[in-house]
Amino acid sequence: MKTEQNGFSLLEMMVVMAVMGILAMTAIPSYMHQIVRRQIIDAVPLAEIAKTPIAASWVMAQAFPPDNAGAGLPAADLVVSTHIKSLSVQDGAIQITFGNSANVMIKDKLLTLRPAVVEEAPIVPVSWVCGYAAGPGKMTIRGENKTNIPSEYLPVNCRAP
Repeated sequence: MKTEQNGFSLLEMMVVMAVMGILAMTAIPSYMHQIVRRQIIDAVPLAEIAKTPIAASWVMAQAFPPDNAGAGLPAADLVVSTHIKSLSVQDGAIQITFGNSANVMIKDKLLTLRPAVVEEAPIVPVSWVCGYAAGPGKMTIRGENKTNIPSEYLPVNCRAP
C-alpha cells in the first residue's frame, strides 16, 4: 500500500524563505532611494516663491538679487516647509537646505537651483538648472552650484548628463 504525502517539507520552505530574504535585501536600498528622491521632488516647489522675483529682477535690470532681501523674501530660516530647513538666494541662485523631517540621507544637505539666461536677450525667460544638470544650449548659467546631495538621491533632471 502506497501513501501519498501532500505539502512541502521543512527544507523546501527554508529555501523559499531564503530566496525571499535575498530579494527583499536587494529591494530595500532602492526603496530608500525612492523615499529620499520623493522628499526632494516634494520640496522643490517651495523655490517657486523665489523664482518669480529673481526672474523679474533679470528682466528689469539684467542683474540678479544678491540675497533674500534683494529678492523681497524673508530671512532664509523663515522660508521653510516639511523637508526644508531654509531657502536662501545667493546672487540669483536658490540654495535649498534640507532639514526638519527630511530623511537623514539629505538632512543638512544643499540643493542649488541656478538661473540660466540668454545675456543678449533679457526678454527670453529665465530657465532653471537643478543641481548637477547641464544648462540649456546657448544659455549662460549664473550663480554657484553648492549642491552636495549624492547624485543617486537626486531626481533625473538634477543629475549630470
